[in-house]
Formats: sequence, structure tokens, C-alpha cells
Amino acid sequence: MRNLMTRERAEGGGRAPLTPDSGTTNVRNIFNGTRWNAHWNRWIGVENRCVVPFTSFSEFDNTFEDGKKKGDTWFAFDESRPLAFFAGIWVKDWTSVRKVRTGLETTDLFGFLTCEPNDVGGSIHMKAMPVILIKPDEIELWLTAPKEETIKLQRPLPDGVLVAVNAKQDRPPRA
Repeated sequence: MRNLMTRERAEGGGRAPLTPDSGTTNVRNIFNGTRWNAHWNRWIGVENRCVVPFTSFSEFDNTFEDGKKKGDTWFAFDESRPLAFFAGIWVKDWTSVRKVRTGLETTDLFGFLTCEPNDVGGSIHMKAMPVILIKPDEIELWLTAPKEETIKLQRPLPDGVLVAVNAKQDRPPRA
């Protein structure tokens, strides 16, 4: 997945330093209740919003089992993995240094809007979970409404809505 936040070129025609960008996939803290975050505000408009379809998603579990990190834990609404959507931010033709060896490059980037986790997501990733849009009116609101209306979508799903699912079904087949 491409990341949204990248190092900007220095203003005034200066050259950006060739240092890699660690990137950001989580778009959080966009509004604190009284003020819009200056960094994210420029990309929260309708022209940069997208939805990202999924049937399951993973969070990395840093806890140990038998002396090894558990790794990815996969989540879905149930074992049938019905379709849902992440609220996303998309930036076309972003120019930055992603890797020192490739230098300055232009690419399309996206990240997921995140929120506080619900009980299931929070059991693995205590900091955040993706904003998940389930109903058609939520998707429509995210894609078309002013940001002042969409901020209400930055909320966790109700507790008990997600379940951990078998990761083997989520791995692509080997070629």
C-alpha cells in the first residue's frame, strides 16, 4: 500500500534532502473538536476522498506466543467476509523522495481515516482502527458531503461487530 504523508520539497525552489520518508497509512487527529489539523486539512476535501473496499483486514499483534510474535490478526464482520469499505484519502501525482535509491518520484498515494478502536480491534491495536463504512448513506456522505458533516464518521464500529477470522483464507495463493 502506498502511504499518504511524504516529505515535501523545500519551498523557494530548494531541493528536498534525499532522505527516505517513513510514510503514514493512518489519517488520524484531523479535527480536535474546535480546530482542523493543519496538516490533514488540505486533503480532507471531497476531491481527495475515496473508499477502499475490503472483506477482511489485519492488524499486527506484537504479543508473544511460544516465544514468537503472533504477527497479523485478521478481522471481518463474520467468517463469510461481507464487503465493506474503509474511508480513505487519495492524493494523485504526489512528488517526494520515497527511497534514497530511487530519488524523487511521482506517485498516487492513499491512506485510511482512523479512529479509536472498538473492543475487538483494540484488543490487538490499542491506538486506532480504520474508519469502516457499512451503509450506503455513510459511503455517500463520505464521498460528497462537506468535511464538517463527514467528521461524525470518524468513530469506531460498535463493540462486538468485528470478529477475528482465519488468516489462511486471507493469504493470496502462491504462484
